[in-house]
Amino acid sequence: MLIGEVARRSGVSARMLRHYDALGLVRPTGRTGAGYREYSDEDIRRIFHVESLRSLGLSLREVGRALDDPGFTPSELVDDLVRRTRERIAAETELLTRLRRIGAAEPAGWKDALQVVALLHALGSESAGRRQRAALSSVEGAPVPVEALVEAALGEKDPNVAGALRWALAQAGDGAPALLAEGLGSPAAEVRKRAVRTLAEIPGGEATALLRDALTHSDVVVRRYAALALGARAGAGAVPTLVDMIVEGVNDVDAADALSALASDPALAERIATGLVDRLAHGTAAPSTRRRLAEALAGIPGRTAARALAELSHDEDRAVALTAAYVLTARDGRTARR
Repeated sequence: MLIGEVARRSGVSARMLRHYDALGLVRPTGRTGAGYREYSDEDIRRIFHVESLRSLGLSLREVGRALDDPGFTPSELVDDLVRRTRERIAAETELLTRLRRIGAAEPAGWKDALQVVALLHALGSESAGRRQRAALSSVEGAPVPVEALVEAALGEKDPNVAGALRWALAQAGDGAPALLAEGLGSPAAEVRKRAVRTLAEIPGGEATALLRDALTHSDVVVRRYAALALGARAGAGAVPTLVDMIVEGVNDVDAADALSALASDPALAERIATGLVDRLAHGTAAPSTRRRLAEALAGIPGRTAARALAELSHDEDRAVALTAAYVLTARDGRTARR
């Protein structure tokens, strides 16, 4: 079969067939009566073998080795192809993400587009200072897509940069809470923690609703950060978690402050006091726990809290008794000034 016929039937161009011939990859082995070079059936089969191997991503040099080396084993080459393919997919995915984020920023012109590109690069910099500057400039400079800020916030380990990213997201407007909600479902505990801490700094009903949902999260760290944030948002559902934090001595000062803020609502004050006093009534609270509960009761108005503090002022543990007595004196002073 002559080259033109082979090209028509195989789908491989005559030019490529000549290239294969020049490389010694597939050479016509026959001759016509007129002296023209002719492809045999075996040559055509080799052409299809070449095309099959090329479709896997092999170079022509690798194809020739695979077909001509009797000792060739495909496993090593296939493993290498898998690695290269994964690297290529990762690179293409990264490019696609970058392009999509540039489009989401809706740049007015190439100047804006280049600013967005520069900020995206800066957010991925190895320099913490550069990442922090990028986060802070994202509000005043070219708009950075919220998705990029969320991804950076969920992956940021430097506390200063993380704080800047949380601030930037708090200014970013819509879109951030839903993306952060996905972070709450991450299998990585650190990512879940970053997600809830960032949500805690975002104002608005959407973030508040997600924080309320987070009170029942399987991760106790998420529950605690959500409860602390809800203390400033009239989140009555946070009370049990905040009381637990005081009992367990985990961020107990912050938890007491959150309960105090919630207790500014008279309807909640007695409920909070009852929750704290109930933990004393069990009779199993250690002296350190009783002291923390006394300190927390300092910020809770009402008779229930006052009675509990009066009882604690006679506690068998001197530190607990002194704490409760001091708190009572301070409360009486505030009452007298009113």
